[in-house]
Amino acid sequence: MDKEQKKKLKAQHKKNEQDEIRASIPMSVDELKELLSFLNRESAPECDHTLKETIEFLKSKQLNPEVVIPWLVEHGGFCDCEVIYNVYDDVGDIVGWHLDGNS
Repeated sequence: MDKEQKKKLKAQHKKNEQDEIRASIPMSVDELKELLSFLNRESAPECDHTLKETIEFLKSKQLNPEVVIPWLVEHGGFCDCEVIYNVYDDVGDIVGWHLDGNS
């Protein structure tokens, strides 16, 4: 297998992984982006190592925490600040949200 074939296979593998993650998100991509932005807002309280802010957001959007929280935990979101950083690491590029620009 030559270099170009390896490169194509690697890119296809990454795309497949991203497609799997995208399909597994238990809310719309826009809602996930909103959640990340909400948790990363300037006025957000300091993380108390719970998912209090995340649950507040989910309930305000009529999203079921019992469905969403296990998915967040699976992606490293054990508390509000870990949702920002760990979940972002897994899905930031996929959903088009970035810590630097909060877009």
